[in-house]
Amino acid sequence: MPDGVVARALATMDPGWFAWVMASGIVSVGTYLLGYPVLSEVVLGVTTAAFVGLAIAYLARVVFFWPFFRQSLRDPSTAMAYFTVVAGSDVLATRFAMAGHPLVTLGLGAAAALVWVVLTYGLPWSIVAAARRPVLGEINGTWLVWVVATQSLAIVAAALSPAAPAAGLRQELPVVAVCLWGVGVMLYVVLIVIIFLRLLLVEVTPQEMGPAYWIAMGATAISVRAAAGILVLHGSGAARLVGELRPFLVGLSVVLWSFGTWWIPLLVAFGVWRYLIKGYSRAYEPRLWNVVFPLGMYTVASESLGQAAGLGFMVTIARGWVFVGVAAWAAVLALMLATAVRGRLGRHPAKR
Repeated sequence: MPDGVVARALATMDPGWFAWVMASGIVSVGTYLLGYPVLSEVVLGVTTAAFVGLAIAYLARVVFFWPFFRQSLRDPSTAMAYFTVVAGSDVLATRFAMAGHPLVTLGLGAAAALVWVVLTYGLPWSIVAAARRPVLGEINGTWLVWVVATQSLAIVAAALSPAAPAAGLRQELPVVAVCLWGVGVMLYVVLIVIIFLRLLLVEVTPQEMGPAYWIAMGATAISVRAAAGILVLHGSGAARLVGELRPFLVGLSVVLWSFGTWWIPLLVAFGVWRYLIKGYSRAYEPRLWNVVFPLGMYTVASESLGQAAGLGFMVTIARGWVFVGVAAWAAVLALMLATAVRGRLGRHPAKR
């Protein structure tokens, strides 16, 4: 293990830290959509700072602690968390698209797409090549970040379509968005069946039943948001495609939204079992942001699909739910900062 606090922190860095960017970015998007621009700008500032800081940290880990990084990629249970880099970059890109910065959105989206391609094909290939297929007990909610990352690319493709710098991109991005949305939906169907089997057939411990399972709801919400982004596309390249797919997009999105809503009480019950009944530690962990992201995305998905499909009850739900996401974001941020302060004071005790 390397010497020094910073070196050890980088070497042992949780691959899922970018969930902080995901969670903060979607809360910024939600508050912007629901009419709280000042709060949205404040959260966007935090999101941008988190993105820059974490990007530097991840790059430093790759350059200076390559053996630790390579080891985390070899373990599917941790490697899947690197998809948070894709999703976090895309959520921030979407927020910049809303702010009228298409070139920033394009740059972030292109970088995220490159990482997505490497992980999407590299991880399954590495599992097969190593002749080490993950057993049922190794698959948990973290695998659903794969779905979130895929749908986040669909959202960016749709958001970029109207303002793309080239006519070819304006024509093709709607098709890309639809195809990625379809891939994300199918990945969700496959993975959620495996995860349900894992919950029913394999003993689950309080440690394993962590915040990552909230992504089961977040993956449905972001799939709904991706479909809503496609539904509002216009122009010669998108109008015909959206017109032909509209009934399917709306129908399946309502199904996914309903299933995501069904998940919420169950996930709350899992949390009660973990923290209150089993007495699991309530200390801060980076993957708590995996709870904040679905709560924020549920707001955005409800508002976006409600507006795109004329479903007023979803918009009404979003107007109330936005405060749930903001409260969760503030609570986890406060817990993270308090943990950091306590750790710093613990390393540097005050002189008497």
